[in-house]
Formats: sequence, C-alpha cells, structure tokens
Amino acid sequence: MRYVDRQLSHALLHAAKNFPAVVLTGPRRAGKTALLRRLQPAADYYLFEDPDIIARFRADPQGFLEGVRLPAIFDEIQNVPEVFNFVRSRIDRAPRRTGQWFLTGSQEAALMRGVSESMAGRAAVLELLPMSLAETAKVNLLDGGYPEVLARPRARRLWFSSYLQTYIERDVRSITAIRDLATFRRFFALVASRHGSVLNKTDLAAPLGMSVPAIGNWLDILEATAQVLMVQPYFDNLGKRIIKSPKVYISDSGLACHLLGIESRGELERSPFLGAIVEGFVASEIIKAQVNAGDRRQLFYFRDQQGLEVDFVVPGKQGGVSLIEVKATRSVKPAMAQSLLRLAAAWKERAGGGKVEKVVVHREGRGAPSTTALAPGVKAVTIPDFVAEASRPRRAKTRSTA
Repeated sequence: MRYVDRQLSHALLHAAKNFPAVVLTGPRRAGKTALLRRLQPAADYYLFEDPDIIARFRADPQGFLEGVRLPAIFDEIQNVPEVFNFVRSRIDRAPRRTGQWFLTGSQEAALMRGVSESMAGRAAVLELLPMSLAETAKVNLLDGGYPEVLARPRARRLWFSSYLQTYIERDVRSITAIRDLATFRRFFALVASRHGSVLNKTDLAAPLGMSVPAIGNWLDILEATAQVLMVQPYFDNLGKRIIKSPKVYISDSGLACHLLGIESRGELERSPFLGAIVEGFVASEIIKAQVNAGDRRQLFYFRDQQGLEVDFVVPGKQGGVSLIEVKATRSVKPAMAQSLLRLAAAWKERAGGGKVEKVVVHREGRGAPSTTALAPGVKAVTIPDFVAEASRPRRAKTRSTA
C-alpha cells in the first residue's frame, strides 16, 4: 500500500511554524512515526522503546541531547517522561526557534501529564487516529482504519491478535500494575459486546467478579489509550429528563469486529452488532474529522427517559447544532426522520437556539441517489458523502499546552 497523505498534515505543519515543539498523541500503530518522518525527512530520529536509546539517555541526559541534531523526532516518549524537563530547558535557550522538537506517544494520559508539567506554552498538541474514509477509500467497517490492516487485509485476524497482545503487555502494564492480563483481555472483549450501548459499569463488573470502581479504572485506561470512544450525553435546557451515562464504542470498527469474532463481510451483514458497528464507525469518522482539523472533540448523543433518542449531537457555530441519525440500512424511509424532527422542535423552542441541521446517515445502495430530501428540513446522506462533507479542509488549529 503506497503512502497515504494524512489530513492532520496541515495542522501539524501549521503547529511546527508556530511552536518550538509539537506533541503528537494517538493509539499505537496509527501512523504517527510514518507521518512525522514523511513531513520531517531530515530530522534526527530516536525511538524511546529501544533499550539502548533509553540506557544512553538515562546514563547521561545532557550528553545525549548534545549529540541530537535539530529538528529531532523523539518517538514513544512516554517511556522516558524525564525527557520533558531536559527538552524544556533546551527550548528556553532559544524560545523563538520553532519546529525543533517532535514528540510522540501512544498513551495520552501519561504523555500529557509530562507535557502539562514541563512544556506549558512551548508545545502544540495534536492527535493522530487511524485512517479516515476521507483519507482512503480502503477504510471500511470490517477492516477499520489501521494502516497495516488496510495494506494487508488478508492478515487482519493475525494483525489484530498481535496488536491486542502488544497493547495489553506494553501499554496497559506501563500505565497500571495489572497482574491478571487475561482478565483484562476478557474485559476488553466484554466492552466490545456493549459496543454502542449506554455504559453500565455494574453490568461489566458482575461477569468478571470485579468491583465497579475497578471497572471504572480499566475503562479509563481504554479511553486514555484511544481504544474506546466515550460519547457523553448532551445536556441542555430542553425541559426533558436526560439519560446521564455515556455510550461506549470501540474506537476502530476493525478491532470491534475482531473482538466480536466477526471475520468476514458475510458474518458482519448477519451480525446482530451490524447496526452498532455502523453507528460506531460514523462516530469515529466524526471525531477523526475534528482532530484532523486540530479541533477539540465535540460529539454527544441524546436520549431522554420518555424514549426520544438521537444518535449524535454535534455543536455548531453561533449556538447551532447538527442532529445525526445513523442507519445500517441501504435505503431510507421518512419514518427514520421522526426523532430528529421531534428533538429539533424542542431545540427551536429554546431562547436563542441557533440553526439546526438534521441528517440521516446510511450505507450506500446500488443505483440509489447519494442525497435525498427525507422529510422537511431533513436530508439523507450516504456514509462516504457524510464523511467527505465533515472532512472538508478548514483552517488549521492547534491546542497549546498553555
């Protein structure tokens, strides 16, 4: 598979022009190293998972950095968090020199702790997720978006098995002292079986014989390492009793299928999880569009205790909002717009309510039009068209640690 240009490139280059350091987070094997080495081909490269590199740095930090030619890429920096203090001192010697340090890490919680403590105001923070459908048409429900799976889809099962083993043995162990890794793997599979559901920690704790606080800690690990998406409920003054627990999704649809034992497109089509996997795929694509533009994540769902539910709510400009329903079907019907219309009506009753966009997102059907007017003010859009619209180039933004 040839190199695919990543949409985050624009935000990353913009950050490099304005900050001495750029911190790139994201899950393992999402393509962080490939992206940086593509954009900074002349940069010195150091992998801080290499025992020799770690030993050399810890033996003589100042001497090690004296031998570094800038710009430099420090990969998987969370393994040696003390690097931040030394890099900070180097930045402070020449604070106006931008694009000098590129730091990556697979564990955002551990990484960001070091960044916030040592690099405030000195670094822009960006996140790279697996590939989006907007970046390559190879991204799909069964394979997901990890570059290596897309390059060799026939090795999908072996790749995901190896990925899980590496993730659990390296990332999970380095974050917390989990002794029973087999139970953690069962926990991960159990979370996958709740893909697209409202989170119930007690429901997860009981089969594993664990406490609810322990389950909460393990969910925090999955979220910190970008393995799950927690979509929070949308709170607003709509005069309704709102469900307050988040919905949980496995971040990558390919990994979700693997954890659920779905190994072919035929099995996926017959699976009772098809609707949830399609829904999670769209959620992931919305988040990818946001972070690839350098924006913060903004994705919610709505469900009240009277049964009104809308899959996703995305805040817009000037108090506006996008209401999104996701359907696994390839054909749509006007009845699918009813929840959108009901929530939109409640939204417009609010004082100062902005523009409300209403969209039903569905899978492609052969010979069917890609966009149709489903109901007054409601449009039906295929997943590829929806993703293309959500990923339209916007002015690059970056998060500073200040």
